[in-house]
Amino acid sequence: MEKETLQNKLETVYNKRFKTIHKRISSLFIDAKIDKERLSLDDVRNITETVLKIETKSLKSDVESLLAQKELIERELEKKSYELQDTKYNIFNSLEDEFLEDESMLLKLHQVKLQSIDLYDILSEMVESVLITVLEKDADGDIVETTTEVIKEMTYEAIKEGSLNTIRIRKILSTILIAAIDVSEATPNRAEKILHATLKGMRAGLIKSISRFKKRLEFMPVEAKHILIEDYDTIIEDLNQTDTLFSQVVLTQAQESTQGIKEVLVKINKDMSYDLEELIHISKETAEVMKAKFSSFAKLAAKKADIAFKSPKAQEAKRMGIQAFDVAKGALETALKSAKDAIDKK
Repeated sequence: MEKETLQNKLETVYNKRFKTIHKRISSLFIDAKIDKERLSLDDVRNITETVLKIETKSLKSDVESLLAQKELIERELEKKSYELQDTKYNIFNSLEDEFLEDESMLLKLHQVKLQSIDLYDILSEMVESVLITVLEKDADGDIVETTTEVIKEMTYEAIKEGSLNTIRIRKILSTILIAAIDVSEATPNRAEKILHATLKGMRAGLIKSISRFKKRLEFMPVEAKHILIEDYDTIIEDLNQTDTLFSQVVLTQAQESTQGIKEVLVKINKDMSYDLEELIHISKETAEVMKAKFSSFAKLAAKKADIAFKSPKAQEAKRMGIQAFDVAKGALETALKSAKDAIDKK
């Protein structure tokens, strides 16, 4: 039977009064007087296509309508997300104007800003972009060295200007790792190299950040301790378990990933657990510097110094602190530049 003739016949007799597709199709064969035993392959194909067309017409229309709505919603979301981010920056800029005459308050505001603006969204996009660039530039080469260096610099820049508390460090490391996992899932043949290099870079960046923190502690006047330390006891505790924190971040993301990525992350984490001595060493050294620098006697002196914060020594400490706390966007722009430089050198 000719295709067009068969399709017209089927569309004419197809009856949707029955509640189930099964009954409608059974009725179709009876009403169209189709001899099943004489159907050719093309006839079966035409019958199937016709029924699919009839039954899915409404659903296809719904899907198209929803997709159109989705596109509009996504554009609106993007617009509103930008407006939200812009509003946050405007709020912080206005608050900075209010605190211009009080540098101590300005430093505190900068700390809040670094942890409030959508640092993590920006960081995630940057990591994904940089990793894709590395893969494109080194399509036939070894990406581990370049990726490690790039992630190291990005981790360092993201961490260095804020507090070293566990929640913040965990969030930064998780954000970087999640972005790397997304790229790995899109390029499964290079997933292990990407993830191995990412974890090495994260570890190196964390070590570099803690090392910088330690050096700043050593040379910073006691009067200015509040510039680097929000919660003395918490940071001491956190510094003594950075290796555990690092492994927990990896294993948490492993559990939330596909089976293939999970196996790779668990394996890498196990191998790296024997290679965290440098991280443990610098963390414990830094904790000891804090204890020595801010002993009970030193903390009492600092408290007195806070009352007389306009002393020349304290003023110099504040000057140092102001330079230390830049906005998150500036820190991440530096990270991106470092990342691009590393890629270009490769």
